[in-house]
Amino acid sequence: MPRRQVTYSNHPNHRARMVHAQGERQFRTYDTSHIRPRKSKGPVIVGIVLAIVVVLALVFGVSAALKGCSGDNVDGSAVVVQSTVSATIPDGSSASDTASILQSAGVVPDSKAFFSRAKTMGLDSKFQAGTYTFSSGMTLDDVVKAVASGDFGTVAMAIPEGYKLSDIAAAVDAATGGRVSADEFTNAASDASVYASDYDFLADAGTNSLEGFLFPKTYSVSETDTADSLIRAMLNQFRTETAGLDWSYAQSRGLSIYDAVNLASIVEKESSGDEQIRAQVAAVFYNRLSSSNSETNGYLQSDATTAYEVGHDPSAQEVQAATPYSTYSNPGLPPTPICSPSLDCLQAVCAPASDYDGYYYFIFWNDDSGKLQYQFSRTYEEHQQAIAEHLQ
Repeated sequence: MPRRQVTYSNHPNHRARMVHAQGERQFRTYDTSHIRPRKSKGPVIVGIVLAIVVVLALVFGVSAALKGCSGDNVDGSAVVVQSTVSATIPDGSSASDTASILQSAGVVPDSKAFFSRAKTMGLDSKFQAGTYTFSSGMTLDDVVKAVASGDFGTVAMAIPEGYKLSDIAAAVDAATGGRVSADEFTNAASDASVYASDYDFLADAGTNSLEGFLFPKTYSVSETDTADSLIRAMLNQFRTETAGLDWSYAQSRGLSIYDAVNLASIVEKESSGDEQIRAQVAAVFYNRLSSSNSETNGYLQSDATTAYEVGHDPSAQEVQAATPYSTYSNPGLPPTPICSPSLDCLQAVCAPASDYDGYYYFIFWNDDSGKLQYQFSRTYEEHQQAIAEHLQ
């Protein structure tokens, strides 16, 4: 017969339930640790390491921030001014205000770095109010020192040889950022008699403008300069540069200093930078100015004088027109100089080439290598032949 499967009763009696409960209580009191699986300590160690890393990062981050605030690690030698720029520090501005103003004006890229550097240098309490001009290439330290010392800065203004009064006025306008406008400068330089009492070389200039006497040079322009101060700087430079010139030759030919400057301005426009060429061109113009010569009969015949008047390379009709600056229709010198001549051209007028007495004409052209060449002629026929050979 099949064996009967023994199962627990679905309805155990009271005795069975009591025995079962007693066994369960005894089991719970046994030490079963030796048969339980052991837990890994890895996650605990990793957690501890991560905690240490976070703490160290916070410590070093705060330390670095504090160090940055000290200014010790700000590079004061770094160039911060990329182009000439001006900024005004109002009266009563704090060091922090000053730093913000400089950043807003584009002088420094970071107001906090500027303030920090100034504090490190011990100059943050010495900032001075005023309008400053900062030049390209200035470092952070340069800016700090400028504001602390009240050095308002200067701008270099180049006046090249051959510049007209209108060119110089435009350069002044640009160098001062419009503070001294081109019109203001032109008006201030429009009457030489205003300055004649201080500069004896203007004695014969009358009420003409200062054209020709504003000496070509590079000048330093500050925020305090005016049209008058800049004019005087240029006239002072003229006096210094020409102190060694001997005007006696020009005077022996009937020219005043004003006339000699006038002639030198034409030589400036009609000659190259070669001193010998300039002396030769000056000699030719002296020859033309002589009313007794049978070649030009005292007519200077320079296209450059008409170019000054019309503002461009003149046409044949323009140079022959009956206008004040046409030296084809009017004998002698034009009414005024036509530019600021170089010292070399002034020297050429004071000492022209001595062996060019018989020359009345010249032409110039660029040869195949691009070099400027001159040819001088004694007669109009020779002059026409030179033109046909080199210019046609």
